[in-house]
Amino acid sequence: MIVSMTGFGKTESQFNAKKINIEIRSLNSKNIDLNFRLPHAYRELEPLLRKQLNQELKRGKIDVSIFIDHSGAETSTRLNTGVIEQYVEQLHTIEPAERLELLKMAVRLPDALKTEKEALSEEEKNHLFDHFSQTLTQINMHRHQEGKALNDDFLFRIGQLRQLLEKVIVVEPERKEKVTEKLKEGVSKLTIDIDQNRFEQELIYYIEKYDITEEIVRLKNHLDYFEQIQGGTEPVGKKLGFIAQEIGREINTIGSKANHAELQKIVVQMKDELEKIKEQLLNVL
Repeated sequence: MIVSMTGFGKTESQFNAKKINIEIRSLNSKNIDLNFRLPHAYRELEPLLRKQLNQELKRGKIDVSIFIDHSGAETSTRLNTGVIEQYVEQLHTIEPAERLELLKMAVRLPDALKTEKEALSEEEKNHLFDHFSQTLTQINMHRHQEGKALNDDFLFRIGQLRQLLEKVIVVEPERKEKVTEKLKEGVSKLTIDIDQNRFEQELIYYIEKYDITEEIVRLKNHLDYFEQIQGGTEPVGKKLGFIAQEIGREINTIGSKANHAELQKIVVQMKDELEKIKEQLLNVL
């Protein structure tokens, strides 16, 4: 089953006077790379959220952002009255002035405001985890939709490679005949006597050296295996990447043995299709 590493999920919920927004974005990566942007109040939940992400998304560069908008009068920031009073007294000793003016200066000084750490209730934690799971469901749906498009493209590209392989099979007898004629022509131009038996042995050796039957068989098997792995239930990106490397190896070997203009053109077309497959494989989970 093809699943893309690219996806996006966004949800919004309300808990008491808080509006909670969660966004999860994912791009391709060799491994899993998690980046969190959380409010201070939710920092203690990060390990559990990371564990859930690892289990659900498995691989990719994943950015998680959680934002809180406070509505109403609720706030966790308070005036640090004790510190402000001390600032006012110290300022007054430096330059006597009206208390209101001194207060205006004091509240701008360090530690004049304090943020009280909010104690998370079990109810709020459960609400956040449910909300987070809904966002994960969204991004997974997006990943599967992208994966379906990738799957269709792979089937098309593999089909193109199969058609090109059929052309190779059609061209092969003519190519082999031309290689044989070329060798014979080269020998006929020699001005020395040739042992006919030895010549036939060498001819067989060079024909076998340029033979691509094994490459054709292996390439067909790799194409079959690629489509078989596509239908698996586990993440298949890395396996398909290895198979694509093997497909490329066989295509390169056919090209190096070609010694035939038409076959070389077919090889170039095969390489082009394979590059498109490899490029898309970078996004597969």
